[in-house]
Amino acid sequence: MSRDEVRGLAREVKSQVLILGGFVALMWGLEIVDIFLGGTGRTCRGLNQFGIFPRQLAGLWGIFFAPFLHGGFGHLIANTIPFVTLGWLVMLRRTADFFVVTLVAMVVGGLGTWLFGAPGCHIGASGIIFGYLGYLLGRGYFDRSFGSMLFSVVVLLMYGGLLWGVLPIRVGISWEGHLFGFIGGVVAAWLLSSGSKKRVYRE
Repeated sequence: MSRDEVRGLAREVKSQVLILGGFVALMWGLEIVDIFLGGTGRTCRGLNQFGIFPRQLAGLWGIFFAPFLHGGFGHLIANTIPFVTLGWLVMLRRTADFFVVTLVAMVVGGLGTWLFGAPGCHIGASGIIFGYLGYLLGRGYFDRSFGSMLFSVVVLLMYGGLLWGVLPIRVGISWEGHLFGFIGGVVAAWLLSSGSKKRVYRE
């Protein structure tokens, strides 16, 4: 590897750290502010009032706000580690993929939750986290390359246990956000796959 390639790789890694660090800093900063506004626990007070409220017009704003809001530091800590880990795995091929997958998972997951979610406020980054998982698993299927399929298998072995989160088996957990976030990640995998691009070019 040449010196220029090493420098380019170092810049790429630095960019990835700054991006993930910025997202995490935003989540933690908002949670600190939320404490001073009276938002404690998984309630709809404080900043959490900007979460997703299914089938309420005002709740549509939560599609873009809810992923950055959490029901206390325990909730935030539980989401921070998989967000950073899976988010970085999404960046491995192209850093720009992170933004595409995040946006698609946010919109598809948020709209699905708004349309079909249980009453109440839905908050947290877990929908995006499941979007990252859906993307990482779907990429192997849509790319059909040995490397991508092997990578998806490794991710499945490491994080496959998260898939139970798309089922309504735990009270108080937005399984709808998990499910539709995962679907959004699969959609992003299709959009970013080499096979999808080849079909578009042929047209």
